Amino acid sequence: MGRLIVISNRVAVPNVDQAQAGGLAVALNDALSTYGGLWLGWSGQTVEGATTLPHIVTKGNVAYALLDLTPEDYAEYYNGFANRTLWPLFHYRLDMAEFDRVNYQTYLKVNTFFATALLSLLQPDDIIWVHDYHLIPLGQELRRLGVTQRIGLFMHTPFPALEIMLTLPSHARLVQSMSAYDVVGFQTINDLRSFLDYVTQEANGKVETDGTVFMGKRTVRAAVFAIGLDAESMATEAVHSFHTPSVQRLQRTLHGRALLIGVDRLDYSKGIPERLRAYARFLERHPSFRKKVTFLQISPVSRGDVPEYRRLRRTLEQEAGRINGQYGEPDWVPVRYVSKGYKRATLAGYYRTASVAVITPLRDGMNLVAKEFVVAQNADSPGVLVLSRFAGAAHELDAALLVNPYDVDDVADAMARALSMPLEERIARWNQMHKIITTNTLSHWCENFLTVLRGDESVVSA
Repeated sequence: MGRLIVISNRVAVPNVDQAQAGGLAVALNDALSTYGGLWLGWSGQTVEGATTLPHIVTKGNVAYALLDLTPEDYAEYYNGFANRTLWPLFHYRLDMAEFDRVNYQTYLKVNTFFATALLSLLQPDDIIWVHDYHLIPLGQELRRLGVTQRIGLFMHTPFPALEIMLTLPSHARLVQSMSAYDVVGFQTINDLRSFLDYVTQEANGKVETDGTVFMGKRTVRAAVFAIGLDAESMATEAVHSFHTPSVQRLQRTLHGRALLIGVDRLDYSKGIPERLRAYARFLERHPSFRKKVTFLQISPVSRGDVPEYRRLRRTLEQEAGRINGQYGEPDWVPVRYVSKGYKRATLAGYYRTASVAVITPLRDGMNLVAKEFVVAQNADSPGVLVLSRFAGAAHELDAALLVNPYDVDDVADAMARALSMPLEERIARWNQMHKIITTNTLSHWCENFLTVLRGDESVVSA
């Protein structure tokens, strides 16, 4: 195999972006180090007169090509079409999706900009791996520029059902551009099915039983690649962090109370207001648990310059205040709401401390927090995962207590059941989920996709 070329909206340069780097960045950097290669994407900086000449940072056998964007491109491509059109649409929030032709044209322009910047950096035997909804047309732009190397696309977000996709004015061109890829990967069988429904019912394409898709003159391999995590590393961090001063301080402030925890980037797709309302219903329906539990919701701010996210933050602050005002006592605060981020190691210790994780997105591509919580647990007395059936992780972690996040009574009762669950049942459920997570790791996901992209062998949908 030649070099691996990774293209994503943002680039995680080791040591430079270490504080922000998550498990995915670590896995992609590991793959790049194994094969040697290049990671190209936005630098995070906006400048007037941005050019297609990237800033190159070299670490070992990996080069990081960083592109600046103009303020207008950032506003219209990133904050505009990517995050105010595609993101809500792909997460089934049509009420929040904006359809603006200027933003769409800038989205296409930035994809052309990325493709042009990459062109002079390519070598003949490279393989190219494009990531996520920001760059769906990138493969087509590369083909237009004459690139013949194998190109794959992985969608980290959900892929919406046909009826949802059809509401996008540019749906035909966007989906047709996916035919430029040799491999297109999705998180779950539902996402794959939605894509195939569009191909057969709207794009006049054909699909073979092995996942081969015929769209016009192009043949594409479409399959499920459920993303995993570095389970061993997370488990080790949880054991170590459990005894660190910051985690010990949290444990002391609980005064023996059971901890329920939710950890989500601040986003309307995560179902956090609904979760807090479910917790309030839990306190109402199950009064015996009052003063015996504490709910910690950690939601670091993201996209703080987008009005919808500012409104969401205010809603959460008001909801937490309402619950504490209604149910709190001088010696008990029912909800602790924190709007800042924590290092992965600290979160691992918090997960291990918690008796219950409440992960209830309204729609999510995968949700690795659910998997992180499971592997962080003490095998002798594991906590319980309450998980939305609309998270991609629910397809693998069906031993969790699966709930409908729109049904506050369902989630409230699941909280009570989780806190009352006998040890034997907790261990049995944990073992089933732990086995899946430690089998389908992040490195397994990465190598599986690259194996198919290289054309070495077929893949069985997970």
